[in-house]
Amino acid sequence: MRAVDLIPYSRRHASAFTLVELLVVIAIMSILMAAGAIGLGGMGGKGVTSGVATAESLFDEARSVAVGQQTRARVLVAKDLKNNPADNLRRIVIVSAKVDDDGSEISPPEWEISSRGVVLPDQTFFSQDYSKKDQANSTGVLEEMTLSGAKAAYEGNYFYYEFNSQGICTTPGAGFVIGNGSRGVTKTADKPRVNSSGKSDFGGFVIWRNGRTSVFRSPAQIASGIDSLNPGATF
Repeated sequence: MRAVDLIPYSRRHASAFTLVELLVVIAIMSILMAAGAIGLGGMGGKGVTSGVATAESLFDEARSVAVGQQTRARVLVAKDLKNNPADNLRRIVIVSAKVDDDGSEISPPEWEISSRGVVLPDQTFFSQDYSKKDQANSTGVLEEMTLSGAKAAYEGNYFYYEFNSQGICTTPGAGFVIGNGSRGVTKTADKPRVNSSGKSDFGGFVIWRNGRTSVFRSPAQIASGIDSLNPGATF
């Protein structure tokens, strides 16, 4: 008789899961999934998270443009576009100051588009109320400029953040804040409004002198009261 025939039948199947064990595993997985969903609820909506990451990459690109071309570069956020108002507070683009043959900046300054930029995800808007020149103290209004002579879709008024030819941010400590909201189709000049109350609907970062950014980890870092905004409140 072969040795394998001497192994009891019950031992051959001892490694199988019982019904009770399977139920326990399913219960644990359900608990972990529920906990994960709760944790993600405070980390920002998908559009906001994606918008913040994209904006950070544009700031890095603007700094590289400034250093590479040895001129000033700006990250522009559309405030009031002349021909494309639907992109107000959503379009972000990079421009650089033109230079003459000897490398000196043309005076008065002329700006040319250095990047196609991006449009923030649907229902995600730049917050002119919470983006401050001095974010730590929630004070100061961001500088503005008018872009003309560019493609029709880009002409209009913008908020801007600037890097000099050495790649230094000229407004260190300024904040970039975006939020999830809505705006009437016929009221593109209006400020966006909160869709639902919740700290998860906002995100952003602070830009420092060396061009690095620090992402906000909680609503309190952006501004007091932002986590208690009611639906319909403007930002």
